[in-house]
Amino acid sequence: MGNPLLLFYARPAQRRRQSGRRQQVCVPTHAPSTDAIFLALRRMRTPLMVLIGILSVSVFGLSFIPGVDEQGHPYRMSVFDAFYFMSYTAMTIGFGEVPHPFTTAQRMWVTASIYGTVIGWAYAIGALLALTQDQAFQEALAMQRFRRKVNAIRESFYIVVGYGQAGRKVCRELDEAGRRAVVIDTRRERIERVAGDEHYADTPALDADASVPGVLGLAGLGHPRLEGVLALTDDDTVNLAVVIAGDLLRPEVPVIARCSSQMIEERMHDFAPAAVINPSDRFGGYLMLALQRPTTYRLVSWLMASTGSALPAKPEHLQRGRWVVCADGAFGHEVQSDFHAAGMQCDLVGPDVGHPDLHGVAGFIAGTDNDTLNLALAEHARRADADIFVAVRQQTETNETLVKALGVDSVFTPTDLVATEALARVITPTFWSFVEHALVQDDEWSAQLFERMRRSCGNFTPERRLITIRRSEAPALTRWLRTRPLTLGELCTDPADRSQQLDVVVLVLTRDGTPTFVPGPDTELQRGDELLLAGRSTALDDLEQVLAYDSLLDYVATGNEVPTSWFWRLLTRRHLTSRR
Repeated sequence: MGNPLLLFYARPAQRRRQSGRRQQVCVPTHAPSTDAIFLALRRMRTPLMVLIGILSVSVFGLSFIPGVDEQGHPYRMSVFDAFYFMSYTAMTIGFGEVPHPFTTAQRMWVTASIYGTVIGWAYAIGALLALTQDQAFQEALAMQRFRRKVNAIRESFYIVVGYGQAGRKVCRELDEAGRRAVVIDTRRERIERVAGDEHYADTPALDADASVPGVLGLAGLGHPRLEGVLALTDDDTVNLAVVIAGDLLRPEVPVIARCSSQMIEERMHDFAPAAVINPSDRFGGYLMLALQRPTTYRLVSWLMASTGSALPAKPEHLQRGRWVVCADGAFGHEVQSDFHAAGMQCDLVGPDVGHPDLHGVAGFIAGTDNDTLNLALAEHARRADADIFVAVRQQTETNETLVKALGVDSVFTPTDLVATEALARVITPTFWSFVEHALVQDDEWSAQLFERMRRSCGNFTPERRLITIRRSEAPALTRWLRTRPLTLGELCTDPADRSQQLDVVVLVLTRDGTPTFVPGPDTELQRGDELLLAGRSTALDDLEQVLAYDSLLDYVATGNEVPTSWFWRLLTRRHLTSRR
C-alpha cells in the first residue's frame, strides 16, 4: 500500500483567492516606537529651556547694569554686546574682548552668570547622557538605522522572520547564493548574533514583533525588490500573522511558513501561502518513503543536501514490521498516523512509562522534547536489540556531537528539515518542482536517474544552476536558434572534445510554463526555454562558455573549429567563398 501522505508533497499550490470585499491598502511602515528625534527633543526640552533661561537672564541683566567708560562717562552695554560677551563666556571660550572695563556690579553679575551657566550645562549634559542610555531611545535609533538600510537595498531580498537554528541556516545559505536577507526576531541576543555572523552582504536586523504589520512594513514588505517572506519562528501564532499580512498586503509575494500545529496549518492554508512546512509531518513522510522506496528517498535526500555534501549511505536495518515511537505531544501522533496510513503497525508510548517493550520490533523512534532523554532511550534500544533501526529526534544543535557519537541510524532535526525545504523552494523554485515530481516516482525511475547522476557528478551533491535561453544569459545560443536547431545532447557536449559529454544532467526543461522532467538528449531547444542543470561546477562553467561564445557553440554542434579572432574569421570567410 502506498503512503497517501506522499501526495501532500506533490499537490499543486493553491491559487490565491481574492475576496470581492478586500480593499487594496498601502503597506504600513510605522511600528509601535517613538521617533528618535522627537524623543530627543521631548527628553531634552526641560534642560534646554533651563539653559536658555539662564543665558537670557544673564544677557538682559548685564545689559541693564550701568558701567563707566575710560573717560568716566556712564555706559550701558547693548543687548547684542551682552549676548556676545555671555556667549563666549558661557561656552568657556574666554575670548576676553570687552568694550570697557567692568565695574564691580558688572563683575559680580558676570560671576553669578558663570556659575549659573555651569549648573545649566551640567544639567543639560547629564540629561543628554541619560538619554543615550535610555532603552526606548536606543530602540528608536536602531529602528531608524534599520529603516535606512532596508530602503537602501537595490537588489532582490527576502524577509526572514526568526533567527533561530532554521533562520540562521537559511540566511547563511542565502548569503552564499548571493541573495540578500532582512531579519526580524523578538530576541535581542539573536539580532546581535546577526552582526557577528560572517555574511558577505550587510544583513539588516531588527528585534521586534513580526506579528505587527508595521514591523513587516519596516522590513520591506512593500519594497519593490522583495522576493519572498520566510516565517521560521517557533511560534505558530506569529507565523500565522506573517502569512495573513503577506496575503492581505502583498498577495503576489510568496510566503513560506513553519508550523507544528495541524489547526494553525489549516488556518494558514486559507491565506494560500506558497508552502507550509510541518517538520513533524514531514519526518513521517520521509520515513515512509525510505521504507517503501529507499532509492527515491536516497536520491531526494542527496539532491536536497548542501552542495558538496557526501552521498548519503543506504539506511541499514530499515524494514517493515512493528515500530515503537516514544514521544510526547503532536510529534508522536503525526508519526503514528503516517505509519497507519501506510498500513504498518506503530505503537505510541509516553516517556514516563519507563523503558518501552522492544521485543520483536523493526524500529524505534526516540522523539521526546528532551535531547538527553532521547539519547538515553536510543542507547537502551541498542542494548535491547543491536539490529533494531533507531531514529533520534534532536531539538538543539548543541547536542549534535553526542548524537553523532551514539551512531544512530537516523537523526531528525526539525530546524534542519525546515531550512532545507525552505531553501530548496526559495533559491531555485524550479528545483522544488523536480523534488515533488521525484517523490511520486517509482524506485526504478529513481534508480536510473541516481546511477546517471553518480556517473556524471560523482559521490557529492552536485551544484545546481538555472539558465534561461535569452540574450542576456545565452547570447550565442539565442543567435544560433534563429536559423538552426540544436538539441540538448549537442548543447551538453564537451567544448574541448565533442566526442565526450559534459558531467551535466538536465533535471527540468520549462517551456511556456510547462515543465518537462529529465528531458531526453534529442529534445530540441527553443528561445525562452528554462533549464535546471545539475553537475560539477567545472562542467557547468564549460556549458556557460558554450552558451556565450559562437565559436564553441559551432564546434559542439557541427565539429567545425571556428577561429575566434576577427582577422582569422575574415580569412576563413574569404576562403570558404573562394571554394564555392
